[in-house]
Amino acid sequence: MKRHDEAHAQSEDISDDVMKEVVSAVRKRVRKVDHSYDIPYIAGCSKDGRTVYIDRHLPRSFRSWLSRVTVAPFLATHEIVEKALIDRLGLHYLHGHQIALRTERAAVEAAGISWTTYEGFMKKHEKAIDEEKLKRVPRDLDLTPYRDLEDFEKLQNMVGAERRPKQAANGGKRKRK
Repeated sequence: MKRHDEAHAQSEDISDDVMKEVVSAVRKRVRKVDHSYDIPYIAGCSKDGRTVYIDRHLPRSFRSWLSRVTVAPFLATHEIVEKALIDRLGLHYLHGHQIALRTERAAVEAAGISWTTYEGFMKKHEKAIDEEKLKRVPRDLDLTPYRDLEDFEKLQNMVGAERRPKQAANGGKRKRK
């Protein structure tokens, strides 16, 4: 799909309709949203930016008033915006994260969801995810955020988790050769 074909809402002002199109356009550029790994900081991106990883312990949705809110579109938007700012413009993670967080908030609010409710859901799960023992980490997870924050303990744990042999179907015992 061409970029021109994705933009239907016409506004140069702040617009919920345009923001909804942004979320849709970003999602089309992500090959996969994967919920099967342990991801510090709740979510992250693959090195090539085509896969967004969301921690396997984060519920995929929450109830807000009378509707169920799926969080993946908003987290994917955050991660792709953040990755583009870091990789293309060379921004430090903290600066890219701040812009991505504000974009995520605008996307949440454009969808008619209370930011306070959404953020409360994320904060509720943030500490447990941050403190979890990393068992499964994708080999292609972009480690730039952890390097920029000099979170060397987290980096060491992630590298150790991605190098551990996968659990075998025989109770985790490795077969002898």
